[in-house]
Amino acid sequence: MADQRTLEQLREHYEIEKELANRLRTATKDERGKLFGEVYDEMLRRVPMHPQLMQKASPEAKARAVARQFSFAKRFIKPTDVFLEVGPGDCSFALEVTKHARQVYAVDVSDEITKGFTAPPNFKLVLSDGQSIPAEPGSVQVAYSNQLMEHLHPDDAAEQLQNIYRALAPGGLYVCITPNRLSGPHDISAAFDLVATGFHLKEYTVGELSRLFKQVGFSDVSFYVAIKNVAVRVPMFMILGLEGFLNMLPSKLRVKLARGRLISRLLSITLVGRK
Repeated sequence: MADQRTLEQLREHYEIEKELANRLRTATKDERGKLFGEVYDEMLRRVPMHPQLMQKASPEAKARAVARQFSFAKRFIKPTDVFLEVGPGDCSFALEVTKHARQVYAVDVSDEITKGFTAPPNFKLVLSDGQSIPAEPGSVQVAYSNQLMEHLHPDDAAEQLQNIYRALAPGGLYVCITPNRLSGPHDISAAFDLVATGFHLKEYTVGELSRLFKQVGFSDVSFYVAIKNVAVRVPMFMILGLEGFLNMLPSKLRVKLARGRLISRLLSITLVGRK
């Protein structure tokens, strides 16, 4: 669903989000554990036309978004699996997965956007401090996040990834979808800044994120690209080569090319790590 807000409404959202994001950027680790939930709840209260809230009010847009996500994720999910989504938003995707998995856990820092819905018995929403993953070690077959990694404080990203790794069963998978820094910023600051200054506390390249996966212990990391709504596995060296080429270019040319339709699609990060 296209954003129909005026420039004034976008700027108001931008100023509010930047203010709240700066609280997170400058907070200590102990402070961030409590602050994550507070700032996200505050943003949704202060920005009533936030896209998350507007999409919640549009069943058609939500259904299309869920269908796109599931068309890719279904290849990894079996009926006997325990599935865990980190940063589930309004939980619409996690609720869809309850039809295809034995148990579904949704881990988030806030329950503000999910208040009032009725969940099936194999679904559970669990609140976290933004780093912890409240699941028994080795109990999850598939972990999943979509547009989450970029919201983590860079000092907390490796810790959360390690906790996801710990929750996975041997051979378990973590499907991580996040925007690429080279074609960003991708948060509300895109209309006003050259780097992310909103709730995208750190945007990554494929190279940066795949190295982080390897550092926490994932034995294999693969990369997927969506081509005409079909996701295909692409050799990692090809994407790393593209990123290396773009990084050698002057900044203005790099941004122009990276935001082009084809290259931005190639750069969009969908990593699958296997324990």
